[in-house]
Amino acid sequence: MTERSTRRGFAARPGDAEGWIKAPEVPARRTDDASAFTARLTIDVTPALRGRIKVAAFRRGITVADMLRDFLAREFPDDPGEPS
Repeated sequence: MTERSTRRGFAARPGDAEGWIKAPEVPARRTDDASAFTARLTIDVTPALRGRIKVAAFRRGITVADMLRDFLAREFPDDPGEPS
């Protein structure tokens, strides 16, 4: 019962300095406008539509959120005449 698990925890650091230095880089966050969102949008869809959306995103190799952000940006482009 007093034995410690040898598994590393969720945010555990490598035990040695060499492992710490050679750890893979964390991918940089996207810097485009799509990743700078500040509001969450919730919509109700049928389970069938949700499934089709998820399959479409998977086939495109992107997340559902990224796919829908791109879709909404195309459908509702910035209007230069409107204040931000």
